[in-house]
Amino acid sequence: MGWHQILCLLSFHFCLLSSLRFALPLCPPDQHDALLHFKNSFMLDSKASNPCWWQSGDSFYQKIHLVKSYPKMNSWYKGMDCCLWDGVACDDAISNVIGLDLTCSWLRGTLYSNSSLFLLRHLRNLNLSGNIFFDSHISSNLSAFATLTHLNLSGSFFSGSIPSEISCLSKFVSLDLSNKHFYGGLSLENSIFTMLVQNLTTLRKLVLEEVYMSMVSLNVGSCSLGGIFPDAIFRLPSLTTLYLFFNRNLSRILPKSNWTSPLESLSLWRTSFSGEIPDSIGNMKNLTVLDLENCKFTRHIPSSIWNLNQLQVLYINRNSFCGVVEFELFTKFKNLRIPFVSHELNLIYDTLEYTFPKLEILGLYSCNLTKLPYFLNSLKRLTYLDLSSNRIGGEIPMWFWGVSHDTLEWLDLSNNLLEGGIQLLNDSTNEIPSSICQFSSLQYLELSNNNFSRNMPLCLVKCVNLSMLALSHNNLDLQSNKFHGRIDLTAFGLSFPALENLFISNNNFIGQWPTEFFSNTSLGIIDLSNNKFGGPIPLPSPVTYYYSIASNNITGKIPSLICNATWLEIIDLSNNSLIGSLPRCLTNFSTNLLALNLRMNRLEGTIPEYFSSRSGLMTLDLSRNQFEGTLPHVLVKCRYLEVLDLSHNQIEDTFPRWLGSLPELKVLVLRSNNLKDLLDIPRGAHLFPKLHILDLYNNSFSDPLPTNLIMNLKGMMNSEDMQNTSLYMTRSFGSGTYENSVAVMMKGLEVELVRILTFLTIIDLSCNSFQGNIPKVIGHLHFLVGLNLSHNHLTGSIPLTLGNLTNLEWLDLSLNKFSGLIPRKLGDLASLGYLKLSKNQLTGRIPQDKQLSTFSSNSFSGNPGLCLCGTPLPKACLGDAQPPPPSSLLTFNRGGHERWLKQKTMWIGYASGIVIGISIAYIAFDMGRPKWLLQGVRMLESRAVEWIEKSKRKAIKFHGQ
Repeated sequence: MGWHQILCLLSFHFCLLSSLRFALPLCPPDQHDALLHFKNSFMLDSKASNPCWWQSGDSFYQKIHLVKSYPKMNSWYKGMDCCLWDGVACDDAISNVIGLDLTCSWLRGTLYSNSSLFLLRHLRNLNLSGNIFFDSHISSNLSAFATLTHLNLSGSFFSGSIPSEISCLSKFVSLDLSNKHFYGGLSLENSIFTMLVQNLTTLRKLVLEEVYMSMVSLNVGSCSLGGIFPDAIFRLPSLTTLYLFFNRNLSRILPKSNWTSPLESLSLWRTSFSGEIPDSIGNMKNLTVLDLENCKFTRHIPSSIWNLNQLQVLYINRNSFCGVVEFELFTKFKNLRIPFVSHELNLIYDTLEYTFPKLEILGLYSCNLTKLPYFLNSLKRLTYLDLSSNRIGGEIPMWFWGVSHDTLEWLDLSNNLLEGGIQLLNDSTNEIPSSICQFSSLQYLELSNNNFSRNMPLCLVKCVNLSMLALSHNNLDLQSNKFHGRIDLTAFGLSFPALENLFISNNNFIGQWPTEFFSNTSLGIIDLSNNKFGGPIPLPSPVTYYYSIASNNITGKIPSLICNATWLEIIDLSNNSLIGSLPRCLTNFSTNLLALNLRMNRLEGTIPEYFSSRSGLMTLDLSRNQFEGTLPHVLVKCRYLEVLDLSHNQIEDTFPRWLGSLPELKVLVLRSNNLKDLLDIPRGAHLFPKLHILDLYNNSFSDPLPTNLIMNLKGMMNSEDMQNTSLYMTRSFGSGTYENSVAVMMKGLEVELVRILTFLTIIDLSCNSFQGNIPKVIGHLHFLVGLNLSHNHLTGSIPLTLGNLTNLEWLDLSLNKFSGLIPRKLGDLASLGYLKLSKNQLTGRIPQDKQLSTFSSNSFSGNPGLCLCGTPLPKACLGDAQPPPPSSLLTFNRGGHERWLKQKTMWIGYASGIVIGISIAYIAFDMGRPKWLLQGVRMLESRAVEWIEKSKRKAIKFHGQ
């Protein structure tokens, strides 16, 4: 193309763009005139052309680069469309002025409250920074800009008080009122600052550098603040109260000096403040409340903290402190009412008699205590006692039942090694005394995860104020209290007048609950799971939101009356002996329902075609029943569904590719049904985007492997979902969580995952009649952990692309018709711990380098054409010995291990989760289901996160201050 042609083309484009511009509506005359009037109200003074370096970057930390300074309004002429003026932006529809950027424009003068600027009612972005507006106040008329999202008045010499009307601009995203180089010009009242934080819910950037704030109290708790908290706030000369709690994305390192000396109360609970607590904190002599709970502080607690002799409330739990603390040091706090210490520290307690005359709340959970501290006997004001997650063993001594029995409301001794009866046996009568029932004010009692094994005193459930009772994971037996057969429990005086939560799971309770027993209670949580209760289903209370009777001996049909409990969020009736069909209402009775688990019963009939488009259902498990018919297409209405398990039924249908439109579906288990005709997904379709587990084991599929389906499994190709979620797939309800479980084939065994790891990605298409080759695109599933294609009619060679699956831990291609050589690239799979290529038609040598050399002969048996000079197969190859591998492979011990470490980096953080979640948690169905193992796993895992979700004590945290 010649130069003259290029010039013609450019000219044509210029004319076209010009014509498009002038085809748009012109700037409205009233806005045009308002801008000109605004221009004429100021001088354009070159002396005002400051370097303006403060206008870019993060002004709290460093000057990043200069901003060009020039008089933008020199381009404003009466005969020109104002949308073409420098610094003016208009919308594309009717050319309203929506943006005005006059940064560093040499303006000098006063911005009055009647300025024509306030006639531009459509403004979304206003930037007047870097000018000189001496004697100007920020006008309350700013509230006229109802659509304003960005306002920058920084470095423009405004003075006076910031008006409260600015907090009414609810669409603010960025607000910069910083007063650089003119300290003291602007001031912000405490009440207005609080209104700003609370009302401007879309605000993402707030800059108030060198704005005078004469505040005494600043409370911005639970305001979703983020970023780095300004260090200057800690130095405000009059500040006495600073509450920043529950802003999880707010971070800072505490200042090492120059704290404000009047500070009395500091709460950083559930923020991301980090680093070491500085010694300077000991200079805050007026501190009465110091709350550093659940932050990210590290290293030792400074010795200077014991100098805070006015301290009444101390929370230093749930950080990453280290070291040893002698309990005697706490006696230095003569006014201490609330101390909370936890698992970061080794708390040394001796037999000395300590006195804490004002102690009301005491939390020493997970501090490695081995016995109950005797000084508890002297506490007369105690209302809250948490000694959970220690190593306290033996029977509870008799003196303990005299501890504050008139005032104690909360008692948590869970997750210890306590044994015997719930209190000491009376040797002469062999009965349990009722000392525990002397706690007349008790509202919360948590004794779970101990070794209690004797009778439960009847008076325990007569405590009229008791709202939460947790006795799970013990070995208590209702039969010892003569609770057996079909009896009326109310005849024994069992009543729950104030009880809100009932946890008695994982015991050996027997007996039968009357159907209407819970109907007139206020129980929000009913957990009777993992006992030996029989009889029909006891109906939940109308206000129950968590209901679990899983793993009992409950019989009969599911009554439709259960649908009267419209607040239900979790229903778990799994592993019982329920019969009959599903009530039609059960899948459509409430939009609150999050999880419905009916697994492992004897239910039959078809799955109801009743799912609401307003359904919030996230987990549906109907596995191991006798359902028949086809899959209900109305399941596509459940837009939040993440886990769908219909395995081990008698469903006859084609592959439900329509389920791929569910945007959140992560687990699809259809194993052991009679599904057939796997319809491949059309090229270009966007289905199953988040699927992590696809299990079609033991069906009747006979087509080639679905290439387009594999290409759609984006959740197995990248780690975005895994990085943005928690370690396990759980459902949050109320103040707790519900754990999803699933049974899958892992390394040759059918196992139950008690909790589903979010990064676990599995494809199981085994025990079908699939034909043809393995699609090469399977090598794109980089985060695949398990692949099972065994027991099919697959042919061709094993594709080299399987060597790209660097996170693969098990691979089963046995009992097919694969031929050719074993790809040497399989040896690069450093994570591969289980390999089965047996009973195929593979030929040639078995590669003996890297990972392939670690597998036994069982992995390769049944391939007559395979040979090896040495192990693992006895058959020797004819001809010369196999040549040594390339020199690059000989360096595996050095370079190979380095590559292996890089590949495994992302898994290191999950190590403990894998040990608990997989290595322990799966239970082989072939070998039975040992209950002790299931209980142990749940105990270990649940205690790891229980305090995060406990409704515990924040409501009373600052009580009485």
